[in-house]
Amino acid sequence: MITLNKAQTKFLRKYSHNLKPLFQMGKLGLTDVFIEQVDNAIEKRELIKFVILQNSDEDLDDVANKIADEIGGVIIQTIGSTAILYRPSTKEKYQEISQQVNRLS
Repeated sequence: MITLNKAQTKFLRKYSHNLKPLFQMGKLGLTDVFIEQVDNAIEKRELIKFVILQNSDEDLDDVANKIADEIGGVIIQTIGSTAILYRPSTKEKYQEISQQVNRLS
């Protein structure tokens, strides 16, 4: 389980501000494939955004919590129809953001 202090969360929110959403969830809702794609992307990027489209019946908070539980990540923020998730990469070559986060602890 990842725990972040206020400074770390604030840094990640600020860092994610200019990120574009990588995934969009539509009428198919939350599928295993969607979770797998998020898991693969977050391994390389550590911080991702995704959007739930208007034609989806899913609730953003429920989806974000389920994905975070499945991939072992943490929700940085949910706002509107957008969620931001963070998980440190297990591969050292992708650990750019997590190294900055660790300095804030």
